[in-house]
Amino acid sequence: METLRITKRTLKYSDFASLFRGTVRISIDRESRSNIKKSHDRLQALLSSGQTVYGVNTGVGKLSQIAIDPEDQFKLQINLVRSHSAGVGSPLEPGLVRAVLVLKLLTYVKGYSGVRPEVVDKIVQLLDHDLLPVIPEKGSAGASGDLAPLAHMTLAMIGEGEMIYQGRKISARNALKKVGIVPLVLHPKEGLSLINGTQVSTALAIKSMVDSEVLLQTADIVGALSVEGSLSSRDVFKSSIHRLKKHQGQKTAARNVWNMLAGSEIVSSHKECGTVQDPYSFRCIPHIHGSCRDSIKHCADLINNEINSVSDNPIILDNGEIAYSGHFHAEPVAQAMDFIAIAMAELGAISERRTYFFMKGVSDKLPPFLAIKPGIESGYMSAQVTASALVSENKTLAHPASVDSLPTSGGQEDLVSMAPWAGLKLLQIQENVRQILAIELLVASAASTLFHQGYKSGKGTTPILKHIQGVVPFHKGDRVLSGEIRALSDMIKTGQINALANQVVNLE
Repeated sequence: METLRITKRTLKYSDFASLFRGTVRISIDRESRSNIKKSHDRLQALLSSGQTVYGVNTGVGKLSQIAIDPEDQFKLQINLVRSHSAGVGSPLEPGLVRAVLVLKLLTYVKGYSGVRPEVVDKIVQLLDHDLLPVIPEKGSAGASGDLAPLAHMTLAMIGEGEMIYQGRKISARNALKKVGIVPLVLHPKEGLSLINGTQVSTALAIKSMVDSEVLLQTADIVGALSVEGSLSSRDVFKSSIHRLKKHQGQKTAARNVWNMLAGSEIVSSHKECGTVQDPYSFRCIPHIHGSCRDSIKHCADLINNEINSVSDNPIILDNGEIAYSGHFHAEPVAQAMDFIAIAMAELGAISERRTYFFMKGVSDKLPPFLAIKPGIESGYMSAQVTASALVSENKTLAHPASVDSLPTSGGQEDLVSMAPWAGLKLLQIQENVRQILAIELLVASAASTLFHQGYKSGKGTTPILKHIQGVVPFHKGDRVLSGEIRALSDMIKTGQINALANQVVNLE
């Protein structure tokens, strides 16, 4: 089991990758614990002085002008959690819930939230036991915090919601009892703090970045297989051509495809074919894949900044001053995920176009639809139709969420980010792109396997072709393809395709 050390040090989205693989132990350093204690002491001093503190001795949102008597302040925190637990939809997957909990810790260890150390200890206990609150995926507008989903997280912590225990959904009270954890008793500000923040939105962004890393490299690999199988030119990927442009992603994508096709006899077999230029979906792989790379790299900076930010309201400054702002607003995360969605949709769109190219046939070298017996057999005709359907779906899903807003909380929250929706639809786009790339991988592999048998494939494409040939019965002709598409998609998701290529070629 891996250990994630929580300190004030800067983390990157890649540091969260282990959370999506399974249980992780958490360690919090002494300085961070001291920060939490000092912040709580400052809050107590503020309350003792009789100062008004939003959400502690006042109502929240439109009700913030209503004073709360001291004897009702504990009750207010419980009421906030219960009333905001209004989420709907499927539960967030385990990796996302772990990321949400860790992001909460990262805000608290900076020492500006005023919660007791016991709150942090409770979160650590949940992570160490992989006891994960059931958090409905929908119900947050991405401002004033991811209120509804975080309320469900908190509800489980106080023993009133549901948790996943050893793969089963059971009541939070029973789950906590099974591992010997006492439900959290909320003190003033703690309910408000736990439901405030961008942690759900940011967890979705982290997940999308981890998946993007895999998909970007896979797209170059699969693109190289298509260049080879379609008898397109390798020369257009020469570094001497691409150093004339200043886009780093373009240079990287060109280098990846060039190196994948090193030593390919299939490529050299048509050197004198007379074709002047290939279609954009082949010739412009560096420009389009590269632009996607550069956009996502920019978004990584925005997401990493949010990971390392304080996301709560109100906050307690080092001098003991209570401060109000909008640090719970997820606009940077929403815009970042909208950009990633556009990049991912384009990655799928160019992949489908390469698949379509095979459907037309290539002179006397490749028959239409790569059918062994055209007419009697339809080959991969319908696989391309599936890819086109997914691309069309992605075009709709890629419409930015961050340009939309509906006022909430009686108008107090009058412009919201819609970041959670940006994240949820982005993850769906990425799942579609995996399927689209799997279809291209299937078709490109069929072309080389069936119609270029007398020639050796490239240095990077060879191990992938050999592996897929052991899984897919290309020579059987027409057959059910959905299972093969699913199997190749799973290989992409787990990084197996990338690993096969990286065994022989150092890809970027």
